[in-house]
Amino acid sequence: MLVFRGFSRPAPTPTVLTIGNFDGVHLGHRALLRKLKDHATRTGLMPAVLTFEPHPREFFAPDTAPTRLSSLREKLELIAAEGIDFACIGRFNAALAGMDAEAFVERLLVDTLRVRHLIVGDDFRFGAGRRGDFALLETLGRRHGFSVEALGGVHQDGLRLSSSAVRRALAEGRMEDAARLLGRPYVIDGRVVRGQQLGRHLGVPTANIRVKHRRPALGGVYAVAVDGLPDGPHRGIANIGYRPSVDNTTRALLEVHLFDLDRDLYGAHLSVRFLHKIRDERKFADLDALKHQISEDLLSARQYFTH
Repeated sequence: MLVFRGFSRPAPTPTVLTIGNFDGVHLGHRALLRKLKDHATRTGLMPAVLTFEPHPREFFAPDTAPTRLSSLREKLELIAAEGIDFACIGRFNAALAGMDAEAFVERLLVDTLRVRHLIVGDDFRFGAGRRGDFALLETLGRRHGFSVEALGGVHQDGLRLSSSAVRRALAEGRMEDAARLLGRPYVIDGRVVRGQQLGRHLGVPTANIRVKHRRPALGGVYAVAVDGLPDGPHRGIANIGYRPSVDNTTRALLEVHLFDLDRDLYGAHLSVRFLHKIRDERKFADLDALKHQISEDLLSARQYFTH
């Protein structure tokens, strides 16, 4: 997939375009991307996505913005997997937030992204003050020579598929429900970095992965499956959080122990699939208490995989 940052270069060919944050790329997003790809195949246009970094709500209200389900890299990989050929990443800043709806369409969609057909959700809003709506898009489309199509919400078991629904499921430890909404288990990718070797001291060596999200969408101890090693996937157990029993870090850390595997993993890029929640993260009185709990957690994780 070809990726452009910003709007300084026009798309290489005319596009069929969709616009959104695509956080998590859940089944609702994937239905939209499939529709985009199908239209591109029929018309010979290039399937393209416009997304934003940071999330607009992080720009307007960083302290109350929703947790991220996916990093930018994870999101682009998931979009590419749906057969999309081109992605444009717009930096969401004061200039973009203040751009009026007509300028948004003319400068970005027409001049830069060369849109010929636009597919958006039926609740899509754009431009300063969110003044632009679907009716305005249709009007501007007729003026500038592109057609517009609305896709209604996608539902599953009576629930509208949304990033918010995925966040709720993850926060409540309902991993199976999150997987149904996503169409796959929830995944965090990252590179293994050097840690304090505490896990090895406790008899449970871990691969430490810095979490890219400012606030992770989940926390606690989980049974996981890990991809990224040549002889994988591997089963294991993971803790994601702030290590209150050790150093109470200010940035979340993902620590993964792979069953029956003890080798140097520094520098490896791993994909951690969260399958089942074992417990919340909590503070223990001392390292002996922590070590005892880790033994119980390991037993719980192995039991999960044998059932």
